[in-house]
Amino acid sequence: MNIEQLNADYGIDDQLKFVEGAGGFPFIKIDNDKASAVISVYAGQVLSFQPANDPNNLMFLSEAAYYQPGKAIKGGVPICWPWFGLDPDGLGRPAHGFVRNRFWNVVRTGVTADGDAIVTLGLIDTPETKAIWPHSFNLSLEITIGESLNLELVTRNTDTRPFFITQAFHTYFKVGHINQVAVLGLDGLDYIDKADNAAHKLQTGTVSIGAEVDRIYRKAQGKLVIDDAAQCRRICITSQGSNTAVVWNPWAKISAEMADLKDDDYQRLLCVETANADLDVVEIAPDSEFRLVANYRIEHDLSHVLKGTQPVTTG
Repeated sequence: MNIEQLNADYGIDDQLKFVEGAGGFPFIKIDNDKASAVISVYAGQVLSFQPANDPNNLMFLSEAAYYQPGKAIKGGVPICWPWFGLDPDGLGRPAHGFVRNRFWNVVRTGVTADGDAIVTLGLIDTPETKAIWPHSFNLSLEITIGESLNLELVTRNTDTRPFFITQAFHTYFKVGHINQVAVLGLDGLDYIDKADNAAHKLQTGTVSIGAEVDRIYRKAQGKLVIDDAAQCRRICITSQGSNTAVVWNPWAKISAEMADLKDDDYQRLLCVETANADLDVVEIAPDSEFRLVANYRIEHDLSHVLKGTQPVTTG
């Protein structure tokens, strides 16, 4: 991809420009009155989002991340599609699908009447993708950079037969310290504990992190909140089109084993993922579409976040 041509076609003066990023990947840098952000055209992945009123980035991005074709970038918002987790058919295909490790197309850029920047990236089927997943599709990701970060992933079935997908925004949030984090909004939900032999459990109180956590929460809808006490903020997550939430932290052993994480990175990251996974499988008919939406907003006035909810430090 030619950076000069991308800027000529899609750049926006004083707000949005294309630059050569790590690994030579085209990055989109956005800086407006409300926030700054970095988006990688490779993987269609938001790598950074920092509101103008917050001294800390919303996103965790590993300093040891890979920037190589065929590799996933560790951090930001990787897109898992058309399946979440291991290959559902056991054919040895990559975990979390094939769109987080290839270049996307820039479809359009723009600015709203409110001054938010909008970037739309897309993918369509090719002979290469059909060799991996034998369906025709049109996938688009609309990213809105304003006071909040808004993501809309739209899957359109351009095939002659229905197909089924699972998917996720595999979002890595940057937290002050994992020992001072709680996730609110999951109390009373059933979950699959993948760190405990996929045992079925019931969440009681808020979620705190004191060991490896890898959980798939069923019937998770509406608003979730990450109480990031060390940074004196809460991260509000609202979603549409999702009945599943995934909470993941690798903890010390796995963090040390991952070449694209530093040994102590687990202390600074928490994934809370908006997903269709587990039993939440989406069927899309021919000439139909499905929309997965997530909005991330940092709140400093804590009295307005899940009013009346008090953190309970339970597992």
